[in-house]
Amino acid sequence: MMRRAWLVAMLFAAVLPARAEVYELPPPGFDVIGALASVTARYDDTLVDVARSHGLGYQDIVLANPGVNVWVPGEGAEIRLPTRFVLPPGPREGLVLNLAEYRMYYFPKAEQGQPAYVYTYPISIGRMDWETPLGLTKITAMAKDPAWYPPQSVRDEHAADGDPLPRIVPPGPDNPLGTRALRLGLPGYLIHGTNRPAGVGMRVSHGCIRMFPEDIEFLFQRVGVNVPVRIINAPVKIGWDGEELVAEIHPLLEASQKSLVEGSVQQVDKLDADIESLAVSAPGKDPLTQVTEQFITVTAERAGQLDWDIVELLVKRSDGIPETIGTSIKNAATSAASE
Repeated sequence: MMRRAWLVAMLFAAVLPARAEVYELPPPGFDVIGALASVTARYDDTLVDVARSHGLGYQDIVLANPGVNVWVPGEGAEIRLPTRFVLPPGPREGLVLNLAEYRMYYFPKAEQGQPAYVYTYPISIGRMDWETPLGLTKITAMAKDPAWYPPQSVRDEHAADGDPLPRIVPPGPDNPLGTRALRLGLPGYLIHGTNRPAGVGMRVSHGCIRMFPEDIEFLFQRVGVNVPVRIINAPVKIGWDGEELVAEIHPLLEASQKSLVEGSVQQVDKLDADIESLAVSAPGKDPLTQVTEQFITVTAERAGQLDWDIVELLVKRSDGIPETIGTSIKNAATSAASE
């Protein structure tokens, strides 16, 4: 069984702050990065602490460790780290935000003569009543130590809860934008830090994307205006790891189909057919249908076969941990499984 982590973060340890997760992009025929790992909890650890120190968010760590107490895992408890990922479908360029897995991928342009890399970070996304829109946009502005101008709808919500907000929240520890903000071409939406890092990896924002403070500060140094940003909802990802087909399946996001369609069509300048399919169609389809569609896509030029028993177990788990679900086949014409 071929297992290639392509993890190069240790090579950057002297120059990268915090826990930036950096992987060398795999060669053609490979769509999987990282490797599963585990750590032993100390007496004062929480799952949230462990997640943050290993480039994971709340949802990542909780789904990977069912039955483990989030706040008191207990000294000596074995904590599973879901640090293996199937790369998201579509072009590997700019920022790709997959809402279903609460995760961002950054594909910077490779320098001349150097290998290409991918950076990945956990994110928070919009609540059900403040959904993050889907589609293709770009970074239009960047701000260090931004002031926050809460929109009237947010001020009204806070006022109704007895927590009135001023018109302007200056930079500082009380600013929910944190120390860095990237403005998107979608009006009113940002990628920014947070003064409440425990919520990263949850569905808690008013539609913006939140990151750990150290992650947004690291990213801020490496992106620029006009970097493309693709926001998708892909709970099912399937890719090749050598001769193996690997699937990563996440829980479906609860959402209004109407709001997702409006977000992807009205607020986005351009959508190609693949992006539109992911943005609009996926939320209303059951995971097995999405597995079938992803399988057809990834085997369009290279035949493969699935073990549907494993697929059904993986769909039932929906814990975001990649699993081998099939293999390549050399002669598709003789295999009924490829039909």
